[in-house]
Amino acid sequence: MRKELFKNEINILKDTFGRLLRRHAKTNLTKLINKTHPADLAVIFRYFNDEEQIQVFNLMKNDNHTLEFLINLDDTIIEKLLNIEHPERIANLIQNAPTNDQSFLLGALEPKQAKSVIDLLNKEEQEGIEEIMGYPEDSAGAMMSTDVFTIYQETTCGDALRTLQYQKDAEMVFYLYITNEDDALVGIASLRALATTHPDKLLRDIMIKRVHSVRPETDQEDVAQIVAQYNYLAVPVVDTDNQLLGIVTVDDVVDVIREEASEDFLQMAGVGKDREILLKSSWENAKIRLPWLFASWIGGVMAAYIIGVFEHMIENIIALASFIPVIIGMGGNIGTQSSTIIVRGMATGRIAIGDEFKVLSKELQVGLILGVLYGLLLGILANITFLNLDSMLGVVIGLSICSSMLIATAVGALTPILLKKLDVDPAIATGPFVTTSTDVLGVFFYFLIAEWFMDL
Repeated sequence: MRKELFKNEINILKDTFGRLLRRHAKTNLTKLINKTHPADLAVIFRYFNDEEQIQVFNLMKNDNHTLEFLINLDDTIIEKLLNIEHPERIANLIQNAPTNDQSFLLGALEPKQAKSVIDLLNKEEQEGIEEIMGYPEDSAGAMMSTDVFTIYQETTCGDALRTLQYQKDAEMVFYLYITNEDDALVGIASLRALATTHPDKLLRDIMIKRVHSVRPETDQEDVAQIVAQYNYLAVPVVDTDNQLLGIVTVDDVVDVIREEASEDFLQMAGVGKDREILLKSSWENAKIRLPWLFASWIGGVMAAYIIGVFEHMIENIIALASFIPVIIGMGGNIGTQSSTIIVRGMATGRIAIGDEFKVLSKELQVGLILGVLYGLLLGILANITFLNLDSMLGVVIGLSICSSMLIATAVGALTPILLKKLDVDPAIATGPFVTTSTDVLGVFFYFLIAEWFMDL
């Protein structure tokens, strides 16, 4: 119900914007822009053509509303808008933004344009941006906010609360980050604990000493896993001396989870991992998908070659050819299912290091159970359909389906596990690689079994 309401609201907004754009009603457009939530505006922006996008963006003020809109916008659209914008306007927009948001927007610019914008910022902001942009792209350092409030452990709760009231620019003040005399992070305290404790009590007496922190080079997926597992609102980022560099907040982590899930699903479907694929041109879309489909093409050629090798068998019993699509289809489906389950289990932490053999064994059991079940059903169907042919046809079909599904399960489950061991993203295993392997192996064993059991 809520989803339908959201869709209706978006459709109404889209129609209203479209009508005002056609009438060139700039005053009404400006009022509507200011009333529309930045996240909703980012969604509607996808429906505008390039000229309409520029027209609407030019009406927007250089304020937090526009900044939040840009942060919610698709990367491809950000690049189109900002790379033709005056550096002065971009600098005005981002000058008071958190450092991670500044680096995100600057990362969407061409190097020359980004340098022009950075040169217009003050020295302190330049240093902060250069530090953030120096970390790996998908790391905790690249997404952390450096506007963090820290306080000494010998401070009383009353003094801490009074000090906190003047920290308007601090990010995520739900947690109080507590340091020692060496400025090293030694604990955290929640705002609730601070507000409900006697004002004369020291912070070191109420703080939680066991802090889950990450290094700036930690992968963003690992940060997301910590937040999801412990339900944190933020995770501190520390250096080798345990000094606080910044924090990664839950709103950024939600974006990471969504992005990583999108990339995994795209890779598992064999269309690359570009999340903006729907916004690209037909030619760019085709170029992305071309190499992934090449693996399927090779598999098809190999399967055709195997069929050609066993052509004499098909000439003698043409019924063998009619079951090839079933053999290939069932193997491909169960192989994809197994690899998807394994990849998702790894991504969510449900499959830990050391559990691989147990998971593989379970998937093989599932493959065997389903293989025997469908093998019996298809074997009986084959004998009923082709009564005049060799009575062993049903046995061949049944065993072939069973072996195809068992092999596909093994390939689908084992490939992501091996790739993970080799430190390669296991999501790439699911699409063309698994289906191609199962197609080739399934057809090969099909004719091999037929040769063993039938007089051909």
